[in-house]
Amino acid sequence: MAAPRIRTATPEDLPALPAIEAAADRMLAAELGYHAFPAPLLPTSVDPLYVLVAGNPPVGFARIDEVDGQAHLEQLSVHPDFAGRGIGRSLVRASVDAARCRGYESMTLCTFADIPFNGPFYASCGFEPVANPGGELAALRAHEAQLGLDELGPRIAMRLRL
Repeated sequence: MAAPRIRTATPEDLPALPAIEAAADRMLAAELGYHAFPAPLLPTSVDPLYVLVAGNPPVGFARIDEVDGQAHLEQLSVHPDFAGRGIGRSLVRASVDAARCRGYESMTLCTFADIPFNGPFYASCGFEPVANPGGELAALRAHEAQLGLDELGPRIAMRLRL
């Protein structure tokens, strides 16, 4: 099977994204030793800067928001049936390229530090830990802690200079 094409999401793609996220969250929950997460983990009322999808119909997506005036990878989900095929890495690359083209100087994200397809994966994409996040990124981490995410496993903020 050829790698799915990465493209900007259309309104027709959006209804498929919650199911992709829920399936990916089940895989993450299993890795953390939990039965399930509340869906979605971090509901947001903020409109994204952009959403990229892999495939038609989508099998994965990346949602990019703005935090502290920079691009922020809010969500990256690939359906487990398509995991291990480089789709997540392709979505990250396309997200970074799109942020760079929009004039952003960096991209941040928050993730589980020790889950192989979280912190170590993002490090392999060039993201580095942010030791002491400030501003909106610190507020986002505090919100995650308040939701109980830190109780599931160590969390980390990361940044990639564009």
